[in-house]
Amino acid sequence: MKEQDHTSRASTRVEFMPLFRLAVPLMAGLAAALLIGVVDTVMISPLGTVPLAAAGVTTAVLIILISTLWGIITVISVQISQAEGAGNPVRVAVALRSGLLLCLLAGGGAALVMIATYPLLGPLGQPEEVLAILLPYWLSMAVWIIPFTLFFGLKALFDAVDRPWTAVGLSYLGVLFNVPANYAFIHVFGLGILGAGLASILSQCVSLLAAWMVLTRAPGLATFRQKVSVAWSDVRAQFREALPLCLGYAGEGGAYAVVGLMMGWLGSEALAAHQIVNALAGLAYMIPLGMAGAASIRVGLAVGAGRRERLRPILKASFIMVTLWQGLAAVIFITAGQTMAETMSDDAAVIDLAATLFVMVAALQIADGIQGTSLGALRGMSDMNLPTVITLAAYWPLALPASYLLGFVLDFGAVGVWLGYTLGLAMAAIGLPWRFWTLTEARR
Repeated sequence: MKEQDHTSRASTRVEFMPLFRLAVPLMAGLAAALLIGVVDTVMISPLGTVPLAAAGVTTAVLIILISTLWGIITVISVQISQAEGAGNPVRVAVALRSGLLLCLLAGGGAALVMIATYPLLGPLGQPEEVLAILLPYWLSMAVWIIPFTLFFGLKALFDAVDRPWTAVGLSYLGVLFNVPANYAFIHVFGLGILGAGLASILSQCVSLLAAWMVLTRAPGLATFRQKVSVAWSDVRAQFREALPLCLGYAGEGGAYAVVGLMMGWLGSEALAAHQIVNALAGLAYMIPLGMAGAASIRVGLAVGAGRRERLRPILKASFIMVTLWQGLAAVIFITAGQTMAETMSDDAAVIDLAATLFVMVAALQIADGIQGTSLGALRGMSDMNLPTVITLAAYWPLALPASYLLGFVLDFGAVGVWLGYTLGLAMAAIGLPWRFWTLTEARR
């Protein structure tokens, strides 16, 4: 038994560096996508509380759509990593080409859904003063979804074939472009909140164009540029595999978005405070999301190579790393939340509420890391259905009713809404690791 424990610990230690080398650039690349939103928030905040609240409403709905699309991007990444692990570049090329076509269709569909959703915001109780200025920004961010989805479809290739820092550089190219573009459109040309949306579109297109140039010209990627025939059956098969994952992500993102809408019921100040916390806490969420991506790719490579004995050590190492990182994030939110809020707003009520919400966000960091990493590892095994059920059950029958009960019935306000959401995260953080452990025990 002691020898087995020693072997297990040694196998886990072996996984630390490969996971670290993959997770850090994944986190950095994902953070770049969130930084575009942070730049928007910083540039919009001088316009006042109402424009900042308008950005919050838009973000709430974008989270649902991007979360849903992330299921497709994840399946592309898993298929590429499994094909790469099996040493099959033809399968990599097919997965990429069919995936990009699916990204184009899905991104366009998501943009249309967002546009069609706008008339529902009034009946859903969003503040009238926010809706009065919202439409131009709303439409521009709907268009932004399309280049965003295509870029991350290409990024899936770079990450899975051991070129993650290429994706990081391409991501930050968009961020660097976004800062002057935001300032010019908002403050020089006087386009207000619409300027932030236009800057986001142009910035994402810059990253997408650069990624396409790398794919078509880099000598090291020549083997993945080979001409392969992609049939609609390939696209449909990819979509069928992605569908349960899309539903699971939509369930998680949708629950978070409903939390944002509940903040709108509490007024513009609560919505503005939520946007501040959402913009900065979203950067911390890149830690579990990046670790989930790394675990997914490492598990996919192990599955493709027929090395199932590596699966548990990969998850154990992932848990240790994500717990340490999320614990550090929690400390930062508790100690610096007030200061971060003050950089985003000069409204005292918004600052005080945001500082309190940062403490709530700190409380859920470790649970968020555990559930996200477990879900990523399960994706790497192409296990989609039961994890989707676990995720949906954690957020919708539990988290959202608890948020409403604590926030509105028991009158704890914004703090109660966030506390209820934390309960759902805790449930997912128990159920998803249990699923992985059960599955790997059966296949050892």
